[in-house]
Amino acid sequence: MRTEALQELLDNNDVTIIDVRSIDAYNGWRMQNEARGGHIKGAKTVPEKWFHFSEWLRILQFKNILPDHAIVVYGYTPKQSHRTAEQFRENGYKKVSVYNQFVSEWSGNDALPMQKLANYRQLVSPEWVNTLIAGKTPEGYGNDRFVVCHAHYRNRDAYLSGHIPGAVDMDTLSLESPETWNRRSPEELKAALEQHGITADTTVVLYGKFMQPDNADDFPGSAAGHIGAIRLAFIMMYAGVKDVRVLNGGYRSWADAGYEISMDDVPKQPVESFGSVIPVRPELAVDTPEAKEMLRSKDADLVCVRSYPEYIGEVSGYNYIKKKGRIPGAVFANCGSDAYHMENYRNLDHTTREYHEIDAVWKQSGIVPEKHLAFYCGTGWRGSEAWFNALLMGWPRVSVYDGGWFEWSNNPDNPYETGDPK
Repeated sequence: MRTEALQELLDNNDVTIIDVRSIDAYNGWRMQNEARGGHIKGAKTVPEKWFHFSEWLRILQFKNILPDHAIVVYGYTPKQSHRTAEQFRENGYKKVSVYNQFVSEWSGNDALPMQKLANYRQLVSPEWVNTLIAGKTPEGYGNDRFVVCHAHYRNRDAYLSGHIPGAVDMDTLSLESPETWNRRSPEELKAALEQHGITADTTVVLYGKFMQPDNADDFPGSAAGHIGAIRLAFIMMYAGVKDVRVLNGGYRSWADAGYEISMDDVPKQPVESFGSVIPVRPELAVDTPEAKEMLRSKDADLVCVRSYPEYIGEVSGYNYIKKKGRIPGAVFANCGSDAYHMENYRNLDHTTREYHEIDAVWKQSGIVPEKHLAFYCGTGWRGSEAWFNALLMGWPRVSVYDGGWFEWSNNPDNPYETGDPK
């Protein structure tokens, strides 16, 4: 297919354009030094990597890419495009075209529309991290000091069983209190960050490891380091770390890329001073009094990022929370199956879901960037991940309601609801 022909199809709802490059290239990173980062306007992401998953056809159905649809496939090279197009044809897709001029013509022509995730630089690829730890300068990095943190919750074995070379471990308990599950006090945050070698000017790369969380375990969160990493990212940004990045897909992406795995217990290198008065960005966190004000406001929403069984009060979601139900007036943004999974916000390889899809689902629920939004869940992990998605999309007034259902439900004077919403 020629560039002119693809241009004419951009607004044709009967044709789906499919980007088979990595999700990181789709989001905005120039993985092959193309002129412009991002994807062709309106394209959907189906990375070639996913074609090896047994669930591949189910993923296509989930993304509403069906065999009777006309599709146009493009990648970085003609070989990649044709290889993936053939994969579609072998699985019953009959109307498959290939566009081979993305690098040579489309990305270099400013007149041809492209899109990208607004703050994609905060969601980095394994290639970016590998360049960084190799002592080179990855795109968009202008610092001379960084710390790579392997996040976990009371599970150092998750770190010691394999991590990115040079990474130090950080227990989520170092930044959040097990008594309230809220962020720790400014004094405690300062001490913890300094002990991990982090100042306000340090570039921090966070990631965690998904280890099949099981609600039957005493501490299921110990297997959900992939979510814990984003919880730490939220608290670090609240504290004032200026350059916080999250590895897209966490440890899984690193391992899938075939990079070296280390089992060394890397010593932390404490620093004398964090360098700023914590919190530098207090507006990122909302506490219960402000949450109540937001419920009364037409310009704000509390966004409940929990599972539907939690939302209607069938379960509390946690073995340490007794009360079941939801905060009246909060908008529901379904996380997925339970408190330790984020299936509705992640792809099968744990990379972040296509942002156009999240945006569309949220808007159907009335979750829009024009409002001040405070995301919450039970104790802050899932709320932080949804908040991070909104931050990546460039939404201007987004916060985390840190207390969440745990704090709300502990006060018998606070109202709550159960059952299907009317």
